Amino acid sequence: MKSDRGFSEERAQAVDRLVTLGYLRSRDVMRAMKTVPREDFLPVALRRQAYVDTPLTIGYGQTISALHMVAMMADALDLAAGQTILEVGGGSGYHAAVIAEVVAPLSGGHVGHVYSVEIVPELARFAQENLRRAGYAGRVTALLGDGSLGLAESAPYDRIMVAAAAPGIPGPLLDQLVDGGVLVIPVGDLYFFQELVRVRKEGPQLRRESLGGVAFVPLRGEHGWRTGR
Repeated sequence: MKSDRGFSEERAQAVDRLVTLGYLRSRDVMRAMKTVPREDFLPVALRRQAYVDTPLTIGYGQTISALHMVAMMADALDLAAGQTILEVGGGSGYHAAVIAEVVAPLSGGHVGHVYSVEIVPELARFAQENLRRAGYAGRVTALLGDGSLGLAESAPYDRIMVAAAAPGIPGPLLDQLVDGGVLVIPVGDLYFFQELVRVRKEGPQLRRESLGGVAFVPLRGEHGWRTGR
């Protein structure tokens, strides 16, 4: 089994590569990705691959995003300490922990929080356990539910991130976003021809920007794709 020091060295090197390749610019996200142990959010059999920059399966037809995609999406959200964040498609909990390191750092007394919604019961439980074990349970609330509906009881949100591809931008997510807020979501076909979209809410106007082509698993739920498990 690889030592914690070995993982720490690989983690730092992986993040430095993301910076060199232009995927990552935010110093806060750099620090967060060098802090959060991705290996603790993977099935035991995949821990040795934690810092290979590729999506990895976490079961039930779902994946943990590649490191460069986590970096790109976190950067695109324009995160800051004290924000309230909604994540749709929580998976194993890793991306939520990275975001929490920025919006709710342990130093400084900021009261930001991440709400993470996962539709697969087994993965929701996996994320809850991973976040608890890694020390993020107080900064991330991981819930089972239909994230395409948002999470109205904790709205509004400064930022919303969707880690699964939707056929369109779900109306409830826009409704739950603050004026001036940012939504980052993959939109497109079921498995191919998707684009990562950043939406800025400016009063009644929505400013939409394409961040490039991507490939994500389908968003499930009322405003997602009607796919089998």
